[in-house]
Amino acid sequence: MSIQRIQQAINYMEEHICEDIHYTDVAKHVHMSGYDFHRTFSFVTGMTANEYIRSRRLTLAAQEFQTTGLSVTDAAYKYGYESPESFSKAFSRFHGSTPRQAKQKGAKLHLFNPLVIKIILEGGSIMDYRMEHREQQQFIAMVRAFPNEIINDDNDHSVPDFWTECYEKNLIEPMKQLRAAGKRDLYGLCTPTRDSETHFQYGIGVLVDEDTDMAGVQRMVENGYRMWKTEPVDYAVFRCMGADGDCIGETWSKFFKEFVPQTGYVQTDDTDYEIYFENGESGLFCELWIPVRRADRS
Repeated sequence: MSIQRIQQAINYMEEHICEDIHYTDVAKHVHMSGYDFHRTFSFVTGMTANEYIRSRRLTLAAQEFQTTGLSVTDAAYKYGYESPESFSKAFSRFHGSTPRQAKQKGAKLHLFNPLVIKIILEGGSIMDYRMEHREQQQFIAMVRAFPNEIINDDNDHSVPDFWTECYEKNLIEPMKQLRAAGKRDLYGLCTPTRDSETHFQYGIGVLVDEDTDMAGVQRMVENGYRMWKTEPVDYAVFRCMGADGDCIGETWSKFFKEFVPQTGYVQTDDTDYEIYFENGESGLFCELWIPVRRADRS
């Protein structure tokens, strides 16, 4: 998604701010899938498109309360709320003042201005990456479904908690033992999020190849583990350096803000994954493998 497309999306939201619009409508306007738009917009702006729309509506409602005789009921329906009660609750959470208080002089209100995307020239920074191609791969993994909306929620810890749970229940070590010593890298596998689905799949697993105990793999499948296959694809590979998983989110942010605009690559509708090396270098948390293609190729 180019900077120009993000600005087009913002302009569209501003032009239709009082209409019944959702981020999927904005995505269609800029010719993107809902998932790609949601994820890219969130990484670049630090908020979802729906959050942007909600904040702008509540800002405009407060301004009308200050300058016109708009009633709470009319404001609720004008700005897309099902009832005056739901509007009042959202208004109070956002502004710290009730709609009634907002009508009075001296009320403290929050101002959320329209976003304007600007290209700012800053000190040069290096983003190391390499391109890799992988043919079809196969993994054995413990898999769980997660709601799509947690993808860009920095306060959500569902996936890290899943890792903790799997370690505590001793579900990871048996997978590692299927592999030859020195080849027991762990993979965090993630399916793409699709508009037609409410959840995405995340799996913790190991590679299945000639160095894997296939009899053990079969036993694990019988005990609730799943086989996970990936198709042949090109990957942009990034080294996530840090002490915890925050570096993964930072790398995803740089992928959308720096890598995509500068290289002409875009993410494809394939599995992305992290690799946690058995014998990784000092300071390396994991490698992030993102499936990509050139934007000018279908």
